[in-house]
Amino acid sequence: MSGQKISTVIRWGVNADGAFEENRSLIFPALRVVPNDTYGSLLLRVATDVPSLVCVNGMSLRNEKVKSVEINGLIRVKSNFALDHRKVGLGPGYSLTPVIELCRTIFPSVDKPLMAETYEIRNITDKDLTVIVPETSQVYETPAEKGVDGVYVIRMDLTGTGSRTLKAGETMRFGAVFQAYRKGESLLAVNPQAELDARVAFVSSFGESLVLDSPDANINREFAFAKLRACESIFQTDGGLMHGPGGEAYYAAMWCNDQCEYVNPIFPFIGYGIGNASALNCYQHFFRFMNEAYNPIPSSIIAEGKDHYSHAGDRGDAAMVAHGATRYLLARGDRTEAEQVWPFVKWCLEFCHRKLNTSGVPESDSDELEGRFPSGSANLATACLYYDGLVSASYLAPMMGEPTHVTRAYRRQAENLRRAIGRYFSANVCGYETYQYYEGNDLLRSWICLPLCFGINDRAEGTLAALFSPEMMTVDGILTQQGSNSFWDRATLYTLRGAFAAGYADPALVQLKAYSDRRLLGVHVPYPVEAWPEGSQRHLSAESGLYCRIITEGIFGIRPTGFDRFSLKPQLPSDWNVMSLKKIKAFGSEFDITVKRIDGDRLKVVVADAKGSKTYVVRSGQEIRNVVVR
Repeated sequence: MSGQKISTVIRWGVNADGAFEENRSLIFPALRVVPNDTYGSLLLRVATDVPSLVCVNGMSLRNEKVKSVEINGLIRVKSNFALDHRKVGLGPGYSLTPVIELCRTIFPSVDKPLMAETYEIRNITDKDLTVIVPETSQVYETPAEKGVDGVYVIRMDLTGTGSRTLKAGETMRFGAVFQAYRKGESLLAVNPQAELDARVAFVSSFGESLVLDSPDANINREFAFAKLRACESIFQTDGGLMHGPGGEAYYAAMWCNDQCEYVNPIFPFIGYGIGNASALNCYQHFFRFMNEAYNPIPSSIIAEGKDHYSHAGDRGDAAMVAHGATRYLLARGDRTEAEQVWPFVKWCLEFCHRKLNTSGVPESDSDELEGRFPSGSANLATACLYYDGLVSASYLAPMMGEPTHVTRAYRRQAENLRRAIGRYFSANVCGYETYQYYEGNDLLRSWICLPLCFGINDRAEGTLAALFSPEMMTVDGILTQQGSNSFWDRATLYTLRGAFAAGYADPALVQLKAYSDRRLLGVHVPYPVEAWPEGSQRHLSAESGLYCRIITEGIFGIRPTGFDRFSLKPQLPSDWNVMSLKKIKAFGSEFDITVKRIDGDRLKVVVADAKGSKTYVVRSGQEIRNVVVR
C-alpha cells in the first residue's frame, strides 16, 4: 500500500493458535540514504504487537482468535480476545472467555510520511471492563553518516491513551502512528481516524472512473484492485510526482519500461489527475537526455531525478518511450502536453530508425530483462514496440501540425518494419509456427506474444498454441523461457492482452480467469506481481497497469487515433453475453462502452456520453473506426 510520502509492505498471517501476526515495512521515498541510488529510500521493518500493550482488568490482551481479514486498499482485521473469566467477574472456576472484540485497520496516509493503525475495542461481556491503553513511544534514530540529510527519526506513538471503564456493549478507540522525519523537524500531530477517512475516500474515488462490469466477479474485482495499485504508487519528490514500482526497492525513480511503457498509457482512461501529472513529469525527465549524437537515453531516472541509471546499455528504451508516450498523449487529448513531449517522441523514433540493421529491424544491447535471458543483437520486443510507436506517431503527427510527408513517412516505416519483423523473426520453434525471439533462438520465449498486442496476427495461432502449452504455461503464468522456472507477470499480462486483441477471446478468457483467481484469492494477494524467483513476487505497481490494459486494449480493443477519437474492436467471449466499461475519462470526455450479444457473434456496441449515444452492430472482433467522443 502506498501514499504520496510513504509506502508499506505488510507481511501478515494467522498463526496456528488463531492469532494475527504482522510485520510492517515502512519506506519513505523522500528520505534518502547513502548511497543515494535506485534503492536509496529510508526503510525500516517493525513488528510491534500493539494489542499486547493493552490491559483489560489488569491483564494483557491474549488468546486472540481472528474472525475475518478484509483487504480493500487497507487491511481490516476483526478478532476476539479471551481472558480468564474469573478476572472479569464472570464466575468461579478457570475458563477462557471471549471478552473483547477488536477491529484493527492498517493503512498508509494519503499525503503524509506516515502509516497508521486504528483500533476499536468493544466489550462483548455483560460486565464493566477497565481498559488501559498505555502512553507508548518507540523511537529509532539512524546514523548521521547513513542519511543524505543526516539523522532520520522513525517513531511509533499510541494515540487515545489512558484508562476508562467500558460498559457492556460499549466501544472505545485508540491508534498507532508510525512516521519518519529529519532530526530537528517537528513531529506531526496526527488524528488516525481522519487519516483513515482520507484513505477510504481515496480508495472509493476509483469507483467513479473506468469501471468494468463483466459476468465474472473476480475479474471485475481484480480490475478494480489493479486500478488502485497502479494509481496509488505515486510519490512526491524533489523531482516532482514520480510513479514508482515499489516492492521495498524502487521509489523516487522511473523506468522506460515500468512507467513510460506499461503504466502511463492507462492514466488518461482512469482520469486520475495525479497519475497524468506523474506521466508528464516522467517523459519530461527523460526528455533531458535527448542528444544530437543519438546516444542511448538512460534506462531509469533515480534519486528523485538527481541521477540516472545507464549501466544496462540500450534496452530498447527509446522504443519503449515511443510506444508509451504516443498512446498516452493521444488518449490524454491535451494539446499543450503533447507539444511538450512530441519532440522527444520524434527523437526516439529517429533513434530507433538509426538502429535498423541490414534486415530492417532495430538492434539493441538487450531488452527490459537486462541480460537475465539472452536477447541477441536484435530482439522481437524492441522491434514491436518501435512498430507500435510508428503507428501511433502517424496518428499524432497531424495533431501536431506536421506536414503530410511526415505522417506518410511514419506509415511507410511502420509497414516496412512489419514486413521485416515477419521475415527476420518468423520461425518454427520447438514445433510451433511462431517467432524466434532473436536470431538463432531455439527455445520458446514469453515475449513472442508482443506482435499480437500491436495487430501483427500473421502467426497468432502458432504463437498462442506455444504460449498456452504445457512447455510455457504454469499455474502462475507464462515462463520467461522454456525449461526455466522463472516467470514475470508482465509477460503473462501482455500475452493475455495480445490473445484477446488477436481474436482468441475464449482461450484467453480461460487463462485470464485462472490468473485473476490466483492473484486475487491465492497465496500472494491481491495484485499482479513482478516475478519469481527474483523479488519473491513483489507487487510492483506498473504490472497492475498492464492488467488494466488487458481490458481496455485487449477485450474492448480501444486504440487511440486522435485527441478526441479512437478505434474500437470488441472481443466478447462466447461465455459472456454483455460487458461494459463505464466512466472512461480519456480523450477529453467521459463516456461508457457497452457490448451486448445479439445472436451468434453479432454484437450491439453502444458508446454513450452526456450528449447522447452512438450504436454500432458488428461481428466480434470487427473494428469500429473513428469513434469521436468530444
